[in-house]
Amino acid sequence: MRAMSLLPPDPSRLRAILDHLDRQITENETVGIYLRLQRDAVREALARTDRGPRQRGPRVKDATTLPGFALPPPKAGYVVQQKRTPNGPEPALIHLTGCTMTEGTVHPVRADEARAALTDPNVTACHFCRPDSELGIDLA
Repeated sequence: MRAMSLLPPDPSRLRAILDHLDRQITENETVGIYLRLQRDAVREALARTDRGPRQRGPRVKDATTLPGFALPPPKAGYVVQQKRTPNGPEPALIHLTGCTMTEGTVHPVRADEARAALTDPNVTACHFCRPDSELGIDLA
């Protein structure tokens, strides 16, 4: 690989490049997950329309679920994720145990510990799996 010979020889710049590449991979993984979820929702909608004539009259739908989106089961448990960056640690994140948006090493916590942690300004709830909603906390 010719490109490898163009890398700088010093560890500090190599670490900066590695951190940048890790961020790019993470961002693209998030986009990939979102696009796969959207694709699955479109396939599901297409399958419903291919089944035959639509039913007449109002349909009642649970507003908390969207086709193609699978959240972890309720009461699944909680984990905390601490992210370190070249600029220091970012606020810790609380996730539901089965959240697909976790990165790196996570540590399990009890519901009461997760609830208490979410009162700390250096801890935030994952916007994807919404453990704050599961815990009955309104962070808005």
